[in-house]
Amino acid sequence: MVMMGRRRYCPFASHGFLLLMLLPSLLLFHHAPVVAGADAPSSQPQLSSTQETIMMNISSVVRDSRFNTSSNPCNWSKVSCTRSGSSWVVTSITLSNYGINDSSIFASICRLETLQSLDLSRNTLTDLSTQFFTSSCAMKEGLRLLNLSTNQLRHPLSDLSGFRQLKVLDLSSNFFTSKNLSTDLGSFPKLMSLNLSSNKFNGGAVPTTMIDSLVELVLSGNQLIGSIPSGLFRYENLTLLDLSQNNLTGTIPNGFNNLTKLETLLLSENRLSGGIPESLLNVTELSRFAANQNNLTGTVPSWITKHVRMLDLSYNNLSGRILSDFLSHPGLQSVDLTNNQLEGPISSNLSPSLYRLRLGGNMLDGSISNSICNDTELAYLELDNNQLTGSIPSELGKCNSLSLLSLASNKLRGSVPAAISNLEKLVVLKLQNNSLSGPIPDTFPASLIILNLSQNSFSGEIPSEIFKLPKLSNLYLQGNKISGSIPVSISSSKSLIELNLGDNALDGTIPTMPNTASTSLLNLSHNHLSGPIPSSINSLGELEILDLSHNNLSGEVPSSLAGLTSLTQLVLSYNNLSGSLPIFGQNVEIDIEGNTDLVNGTGNNSNTYTTHKKRIHNVVIIVFTIAGALVGLCVLAVIVMMSLSKRIYRVEDEGLPAGESVPQVISGCLITMNSIHTSAIEFMKAMEAVSNHQNIFLKTRFCTYYKAVMPNGSTYSVKKLNSSDKIFQIGSQEKFAREIEVLGKLTNSNVMVPLAYILTVDSAYLIYEHAYKGTVSDLLHGGKSDVIDWPSRYSIALGVAQGLTFLHGCTQPVLLLDLSTKTIHLKSANEPQIGDIELYKIIDPTRSTGSFSTIAGTVGYIPPEYAYTMRLTMAGNVYSFGVILLELLTGKPSVSDGTELAKWALSLSARPDQREQILDTRVSGTSIAVHSQMLSVLNIALSCVAFSPDARPKMRNVLRMLFNAK
Repeated sequence: MVMMGRRRYCPFASHGFLLLMLLPSLLLFHHAPVVAGADAPSSQPQLSSTQETIMMNISSVVRDSRFNTSSNPCNWSKVSCTRSGSSWVVTSITLSNYGINDSSIFASICRLETLQSLDLSRNTLTDLSTQFFTSSCAMKEGLRLLNLSTNQLRHPLSDLSGFRQLKVLDLSSNFFTSKNLSTDLGSFPKLMSLNLSSNKFNGGAVPTTMIDSLVELVLSGNQLIGSIPSGLFRYENLTLLDLSQNNLTGTIPNGFNNLTKLETLLLSENRLSGGIPESLLNVTELSRFAANQNNLTGTVPSWITKHVRMLDLSYNNLSGRILSDFLSHPGLQSVDLTNNQLEGPISSNLSPSLYRLRLGGNMLDGSISNSICNDTELAYLELDNNQLTGSIPSELGKCNSLSLLSLASNKLRGSVPAAISNLEKLVVLKLQNNSLSGPIPDTFPASLIILNLSQNSFSGEIPSEIFKLPKLSNLYLQGNKISGSIPVSISSSKSLIELNLGDNALDGTIPTMPNTASTSLLNLSHNHLSGPIPSSINSLGELEILDLSHNNLSGEVPSSLAGLTSLTQLVLSYNNLSGSLPIFGQNVEIDIEGNTDLVNGTGNNSNTYTTHKKRIHNVVIIVFTIAGALVGLCVLAVIVMMSLSKRIYRVEDEGLPAGESVPQVISGCLITMNSIHTSAIEFMKAMEAVSNHQNIFLKTRFCTYYKAVMPNGSTYSVKKLNSSDKIFQIGSQEKFAREIEVLGKLTNSNVMVPLAYILTVDSAYLIYEHAYKGTVSDLLHGGKSDVIDWPSRYSIALGVAQGLTFLHGCTQPVLLLDLSTKTIHLKSANEPQIGDIELYKIIDPTRSTGSFSTIAGTVGYIPPEYAYTMRLTMAGNVYSFGVILLELLTGKPSVSDGTELAKWALSLSARPDQREQILDTRVSGTSIAVHSQMLSVLNIALSCVAFSPDARPKMRNVLRMLFNAK
């Protein structure tokens, strides 16, 4: 059940430490009853006048109506008091997520010498007052628990060295630094739980100078280097060790025999090599082990799952066979070995408690066992991108809990068993790129959202029932042998987002399209369709890509198609169309080649692609399609998470009132801690806004922007990430949330930073401040009669360069998947903000859905090396920025008449006397100073678009050169 009764605040570090919950009661208040809020006894406790005055001062700083302050501070909702002799004293204050940004609060807190627990997490503090560090802070001597996580604090860790009584210290998700982490941690001789994740502890080694009784150590999300020190093995009380997301190298030491109490070991996203140490066999309490995204080699030992319940070794170089007892150990719940080099058959002996099995991207062979579903509760089963043979066993119909089934890119033959229709919880079914044949089944589960049967040998007709599935949003049947006409039942479809029926043998006419669908892709190319293009296609109000090429369509192109404001690509090539093409918007790419009687109407700037341009585009598509076939990724992990018992990820159900037009929400999360935004943003209003097409103010290649007005009158931008099957890079909601929340901590005036995100069953939405005055593309090419002067253009260039330099300079550099003048928003005529910074983190550019290939960037901005390297780089971003500079210098778009601006500029620059022709003469002739500066900037732009990535300057040097350009 989806609810929207409350919003969820999501700190980046969410390990849920047991000690953080238990220590206040076990260690702090064991000597007297705790009094807090409504639990106060009938005889009201009374603080001394001094402490009561201090508490009143604290409440005046908080200024939040949720902070329930009555006349007696011991009854406040976030305060605990305890008896001390004949009087009462304050011992605990919890002010998490109250939008506190005033460091003066510490002056009052320091006077509470009885305070033992202080939680100021998830606020917007940027500084701890000087008094907080000095000996005059009386509170320091008694404090046992200090939680300052998820703020914006930038202190050296040594500043906290005076808090020597701390047992629990959580500084995660800040900007703390340290010259010597081992030395600084030696200042806390009583620590039992330490969380320093997501800070700026870079370049140092993993410390080993903590107290021997340490129970929890979390150092993830920093830039620690070196190997895992053997000194960690003397901490025999450790239950949690998290060293993930660092730059650790070397092998995993074989010394875990001493850590007999260890329950969670996280080593993910490092550069570790070697094999899995045998000493882990003796850690009988270990229930979760993750070492994914490293360079581990060797075999996967069967004993590793003897005690471990949740295992993730994905994205390594592990080889060998999966032994028969590896998946059978009782209690085993989740196994992820995606993208390794494993071979051999898949064992049919599975643990009864196993609900997640991910083995995609290996070299596994043999057939899928008929007994794979016996006595299991599988919800995820991903065996894609292997070499499995044989048929799909009908016994899969016994996996009653299955929500995601991916058998794509194997060598499976035969038909799809009818028993698949018994899977009442199935959400995603991916069987593409096999050798399956026979007819497409008449029935599928009503719960199905994504169905991919493409690139097989299915024959017969498309069953009309398939379009009656109430939740079906993505249907891919391209590349088969399907014949007959397209069922008229398509008109009743309510949820289609992407429909690809290309490369089949379909005939007849195109039926009436649904008038309520939110379809963004319609591909009917390479069939035998005849008759006219129906005007009902105009009912697909969110259509972005329409491909009807290589058919036998005739008649005129309906003028109603020009009313599709979302359209970005129209492919009508090689039909028998006639008449005059309607006038489309400037942003629509049009291909009408092969229609001898069709005339391109005046006003269409995007004409038929030249052969050269099409060849380049096709090379990119082919390369990335091949790459996509090598990587099997999870599409809708969020949906499946909702069907599980939340055993790994703590996902709270959030939602909206039921309604056909309002998206169903899985969860909503406020990233920002700014009280102005936290009090204004309402997720329900955001979803109501995106359900109304009139609120759209911008569409880019990957995103659609909506304007949302909140109940208090504040205006926000809500961005929808288009194409749901490309959202999750590794198929994990936790991954998505973590990446977005990291970006939400960035602060730069030239970068659009998300304030919140919302997840629905088929998409994701981000919320931003709304200060939109168009894009740089609108400013330069929007058809305005006014010529933009050079100072404005130069200011835009500087702003974009500053933003991009900032993103590249982050501890974990932020690369841009799509950097163009269309993705740079304007807060004013000369104040740019780089948008879409999250795409690199959450969209996989190697994935492809037929002709709807998600490639890295927009044509004209894509560096030449991307066609073969298949990876984003800083140098690639510099190339895109160089094209933007050229647009500012020339006033021309990135592509004109099939010629890319960068190539045109480079060809003219070969002769110095021709460089003058590159500049926009409407601007360059205004003064000698402007002309000189534009020539200087031109030299910078040409260096940025150099063919060789190694020849391009770094962004910090580009920024310096721009500042010095005269």
